[in-house]
Amino acid sequence: MKMIEALGLKALMQIDPERAHGLALRALRMGLAPLAGEVTSPRLRCNVAGMEMANPVGLAAGFDKNAEALGPLTRAGFGFIEVGAATPRPQGGNPKPRLFRLKDERAVINRFGFNNDGMEVIARRLEARPDGGIIGLNLGANKDSADRADDFARVLSRCGAHLDFATVNVSSPNTEKLRDLQGAAALSALLDGVMEARQWLPKPIPVFLKIAPDLNGDELAEIAGVAMTSGLSGIIATNTTLSREGLSSVHKGEAGGLSGAPLFEKSTRVLAQLSKLTEGKIPLIGVGGISNAEEAYAKIRAGASAVQLYSALVYGGLSLAAEIARGLDGLLQKDGFSSVAEAVGTGREAWL
Repeated sequence: MKMIEALGLKALMQIDPERAHGLALRALRMGLAPLAGEVTSPRLRCNVAGMEMANPVGLAAGFDKNAEALGPLTRAGFGFIEVGAATPRPQGGNPKPRLFRLKDERAVINRFGFNNDGMEVIARRLEARPDGGIIGLNLGANKDSADRADDFARVLSRCGAHLDFATVNVSSPNTEKLRDLQGAAALSALLDGVMEARQWLPKPIPVFLKIAPDLNGDELAEIAGVAMTSGLSGIIATNTTLSREGLSSVHKGEAGGLSGAPLFEKSTRVLAQLSKLTEGKIPLIGVGGISNAEEAYAKIRAGASAVQLYSALVYGGLSLAAEIARGLDGLLQKDGFSSVAEAVGTGREAWL
């Protein structure tokens, strides 16, 4: 981390978290943040669901909800970025305050509630996206929608022509009853609508499903079964958790989803279970608690073909993406792997 980034992070830590997030995005758009550029090597290059990535380290949804900083983010060392979540209509989300830092645990609790500018505005920004880079969109549903399942298909229909991939997000804990859509019957019906919308896009794009870490074994088996038969391109594991186990922060009682370091073990166990259930037939993307190369590598060895970061950037800065990618390259070399794909799932049994 460069000194200017360290000083910027220190200053942002002194102000309200949501305001700090907005200032960080503004600095990024203004060219004030140091950008690593492409980070790659023969070992790091990988193919995930047909997408050729410079490296397997991605940016998770939520950092750039409204696709406002696409250019800088594609030059920040990530192998792919995911923006959103986007809903059909703009919505303000839940009342503030709704974002809390748990500094001692290097964690975050949020209850944003899909606050975003809506699919029309986001689609126009995606249409003007820069050349190069892999950009995906997290699809969401409006809180007051009469048909939430249809909302996902509507957003894909409007934005899909400007995307490299899309993610169906039925796992946010901050929209009431949204997680009910993870049940097998409801999920199958929802995905049928999304896949129908995909057929009408100018080009077919991968569609992923993002799941919660709070599912039991039977629920995971159901989701794996739906994923294998619905035409999904892969699963992102996992979103934030409702658990507060082991926390001591004064904010531990705040409602919302917990992300960051405390989520690492729980999300990695879910990832390993899914890897076993799907038998490597569809790619998995590992998310949850990654803050260094060793943790990214552990996700890959547990079954992930790629990984995503977000909360760790609050504490480690944007340069963390490039640091993790370079460190991952060294770990692959040390263990004699010539590619990311060779390492996928080689340590899965340790998490089962």
